[in-house]
Amino acid sequence: METVNSIRPFLAVIVSLCAIPLIASARRPNVREMWTFLAAALKFLLVISMLPAVLRGSQFTYTLVEFLPGASISFKVDALGMLFALVASSLWIITSAYSIGYMRGLKEHSQSRYFCFFAVALSATIGVAFSANLLTLYLFYEMLSLATYPLVTHHQDPAARQSGRKYLTYILGTSIGLVLPAMLIVYHLTGSLEFSAGGLLAGHASKGLVALLLILFLFGFAKAAVMPFHSWLPAAMVAPTPVSALLHAVAVVKVGVFSIVRVLTGIFGVAILSNFHLGTVVCYIAAFTIIVGSLVALSQDELKRRLAFSTISQLSYIILGVALLSPKGMTGGIVHIAMHAFGKITLFFCAGAIFVATGKKYVSDMVGIGRRMPVTMAAFFVGALSVIGLPPTGGFFSKWYLVLGTLQAHQQVMLVVLLLSSFLNAAYFLPVVYRAFFCTDEEAMFEKSVKEAPPWCLVPLVLTAVISIFLFFYPDIFFRLAEMAAGM
Repeated sequence: METVNSIRPFLAVIVSLCAIPLIASARRPNVREMWTFLAAALKFLLVISMLPAVLRGSQFTYTLVEFLPGASISFKVDALGMLFALVASSLWIITSAYSIGYMRGLKEHSQSRYFCFFAVALSATIGVAFSANLLTLYLFYEMLSLATYPLVTHHQDPAARQSGRKYLTYILGTSIGLVLPAMLIVYHLTGSLEFSAGGLLAGHASKGLVALLLILFLFGFAKAAVMPFHSWLPAAMVAPTPVSALLHAVAVVKVGVFSIVRVLTGIFGVAILSNFHLGTVVCYIAAFTIIVGSLVALSQDELKRRLAFSTISQLSYIILGVALLSPKGMTGGIVHIAMHAFGKITLFFCAGAIFVATGKKYVSDMVGIGRRMPVTMAAFFVGALSVIGLPPTGGFFSKWYLVLGTLQAHQQVMLVVLLLSSFLNAAYFLPVVYRAFFCTDEEAMFEKSVKEAPPWCLVPLVLTAVISIFLFFYPDIFFRLAEMAAGM
């Protein structure tokens, strides 16, 4: 494997940070958004520039500073990091466009502050994606927690402040109380925090200690919303919808599962998890979250809360797939990072567009909305199909590989979990679509004056829905990266 020493990973991380003074000082909204788009485009181009080499099996590395032997702030671009960075950087561009329609449409306050912290959050996300070791990942993980707090509390009302306190309590409390001690133990045992293809702990710790570290990392990275450390995510839905869309359908939550995947594969390693039968333990924890999250989603009338509990369930698909320790299961879990991102962000965009156009946020108040907002609800249907795992959307392939992974790992119980949860996905999404389009004139709740949201809201949700369908026919890049990350 060729290793290329390059500053490009570091530049991809900091480019949005460099744009913050320009965004903050812009006096006109159009100029502010211009800097946002330029930074987003440059970040995406820097990520894309490394993609061909990564697909050929090369890695990019860059060390910023070394504190101790085996503990430095350094970056590495491999297949897993590239997949995540590709998703996050591309969706930042689309979400920036959506933010214009949403924030201006509702005349939200403090829009410059909003775009500044959005840029910080994306720098932290790419920093996590390109981390070469556990120390770098941890620092950017915490940076993301602090950067997203002002976004969660954007409305600055009592509900937002209460949700913000809950958000920080869960996210910072678990990372400091669980991940930090686990990281210190790993360094004490191995003298290194570098991610390794075979893991670091083999031959350095007993089964009991490995199991303890596994639990600390699994629950410590609470952004993954593994139950019972999940309730911060529904609470964070008080944030503006663009925040919910990118940060709580892509960046924040995916940083959580990405961190767990990195630790499972780069700190523990497949061999030690298999030998100690700890992968099965993780599978059952993830399975519990998958089923309970889906059941709770069924009972939610507020659309964003229904989407939030759906996200809690879907995140554990990724953890389950990797914990199966079978090549197809790991591939399915890793590629689900991308497939779920495009499907779920479409659903959040649609929820926001409905709110901008009608002020409605409860499912029970949306009867007949498909007649007035047909494009939005058609996109919602596509996003729902992707999350359920049905063709013609990319979500079908990640679910299919997860199913094959359960068979390959001889985990029939997990197969039942996946099939049952997909049925529950359909049960809480498809009725929304049905009631939006199929109702009598007397049942419809919307006047003819109701129309689609502004183009800045509408075009992004159509684009992500189209990409979800496109990924059904052309999933090759994400699958190739996932297979490389899974060692296939």
